[in-house]
Amino acid sequence: MGTEAMFGITGKDFVIIAADCQAAFSIIRIKNDADKIWQVGNMLFACSGPPADTANFMEFIEKNIKLHELRTGLPLSTKAAASFTRNELAHALRKGPFQTDLLVAGIDADGPGLYFMDYLASCEKVNKAAHGYGAMFTLGLLDRYWKPDLTVLEAIDIIKKCIKELETRFIVDLGNFKIK
Repeated sequence: MGTEAMFGITGKDFVIIAADCQAAFSIIRIKNDADKIWQVGNMLFACSGPPADTANFMEFIEKNIKLHELRTGLPLSTKAAASFTRNELAHALRKGPFQTDLLVAGIDADGPGLYFMDYLASCEKVNKAAHGYGAMFTLGLLDRYWKPDLTVLEAIDIIKKCIKELETRFIVDLGNFKIK
């Protein structure tokens, strides 16, 4: 768990993910315009951890999902992509682990899906999720304000409250956030 924050929330027909834009090494900010949310097919993958691990792992996942689509002619569902990603994390765990935490989001025929995944390859479908030190400040807000019939405007308001809470209470300045 690094000095990062990424969180996601589902509504009745959408998913929103937000992530800070800083890339850091130890206590040094390398850059403040990093995009930690990857578009893979029709899904979003938010990935946090050491910049080398996140870039390497997400490029691997992105290329393999695209390869599957080219071979079969069918796109992976969000659940299938999350399962594939979890399986690859589990395999890597026994060889050379990636220190990456992920949120996988997408909308399929059965509605929106948000999957919480950590570097130990645990995976769970959730309605709201957060990773990093920022999760300590945002999970309470997500629990308090989330409801099953959430509208897009209400979800954006919750995301803004989470970012405001981090700016107010977290000792580390995370800078800007990207929301997709």
